Amino acid sequence: MKPILCIDFGSTYTKVVGIDVDEPKILGRTQSFTTVKEDINIGLEKAIGKLANITGISEWPVRFACSSAAGGLKMIAIGLVPQLTMEAAKRAALSAGAKILKTYSYELNEAELDEIAKLKPDIILFTGGIDGGNQKVVLHNAQQLTQCKVRCPLVFAGNKAVSDQVAKILRASEWKVYVANNVMPTLNELSIDSARALIRDIFLEHIVVAKGLSKVQNTIDNILMPTPSAVLLAAELLSKGHIGAKGIGELIIVDVGGATTDVHSVADGHPTQSNVLIKGLSDLKIKRTVEGDLGARYSLPSLVEVVGIEAIAATIPTSVEVINQILKDLEAHPESFVSEPGLLKTLDDVAAEIAVKESVTRHAGMLEVHYTPFGTVYQQTGKDLSQVSHVIGTGGPLIYHHNVRSALKAAQFDPKNPFSLKPLSPNYYIDKQYILAAMGLLSIKYPKQALALLKSAITEV
Repeated sequence: MKPILCIDFGSTYTKVVGIDVDEPKILGRTQSFTTVKEDINIGLEKAIGKLANITGISEWPVRFACSSAAGGLKMIAIGLVPQLTMEAAKRAALSAGAKILKTYSYELNEAELDEIAKLKPDIILFTGGIDGGNQKVVLHNAQQLTQCKVRCPLVFAGNKAVSDQVAKILRASEWKVYVANNVMPTLNELSIDSARALIRDIFLEHIVVAKGLSKVQNTIDNILMPTPSAVLLAAELLSKGHIGAKGIGELIIVDVGGATTDVHSVADGHPTQSNVLIKGLSDLKIKRTVEGDLGARYSLPSLVEVVGIEAIAATIPTSVEVINQILKDLEAHPESFVSEPGLLKTLDDVAAEIAVKESVTRHAGMLEVHYTPFGTVYQQTGKDLSQVSHVIGTGGPLIYHHNVRSALKAAQFDPKNPFSLKPLSPNYYIDKQYILAAMGLLSIKYPKQALALLKSAITEV
């Protein structure tokens, strides 16, 4: 037996998964409240203690970890044109496992500088201009940032013609600057690998310390990455496979949480019809989006607004007054809610289904109709996911859902929204053991074993 411990320091729970990579098999999984405000080791040791009761193993010499504790990796993205370099910066940040606090385009003003200072980001991703393109706005924004009242690591991934000048301006005012390749070196061409790698390095070098996670660094191999990055790795491995072992093909993973809903897709996303043209930036094959208004608990009020409180009350069914009272109780006591427990569970189920439907709709591409003298032409924005055959659910609201297949079917194409490019007829699966992040971590050194465990643990519903 070769036991390995995979740790996920979440904002609420620290989750641990014990794995025997020799067989391979999952030895056990437990969790405990994350104690980031005290000593994060307290919650970790409690979780390991619970795992010892299951596995009989108390010593784990090899430990891998990821983290979304203390708000995860919080980033601000600054670009030039919203549809181009701004969108490229946003995609680079999301693919690095970040939570986007705010995006800014064109010339920064004083009010925006004050807002950036109040948001207190962990990292700023500063972009703008294709290589050899716009310099004026980029240099203006660099000068503006020297007046900002906050300092954090900053990655410049814009027009290479001014990269040295931007770095010099910012370093002179005590910014710690890292220079990556341009996220959009030529028009409509994405190049995010350099920026993504730098963001990960900064996460290890600075953010781990800033969030109090350095207290556990001497007990694990390293805080390897933000949790969403681990999930993306697992998604890619399960989709593509590894040497000598096939993956399952194109897929979507929907992770419904209490505060946000993340959607990951591994799919080419190219048009599947001959009369469809791509509009704007082509999308990433491995893509992540985050919907901050679609959480099933902390973001429940904003999620209710998406479909309307009357519609939710009618679905449960109950009165609007009862739903309002539940929302007030949850705001005051999100973890210790006691009144109307039966209705709360029903509301949880309804909220999870809404989160799936809306998040996948936003993640998938859309068609626009254009009529020309030569016939009807369609323009595609985003990814065509219509032929994706696997939709995988994870996160507590789905894992504990009374009818998870019904909830996941909300990811499917809806004839009432005929221009959405959601999957037409996928199969549905659930990550019942909540191991996607753990398998992403494991895949760095043991991809074959991680793939085998993913295939066995992800169950069809």
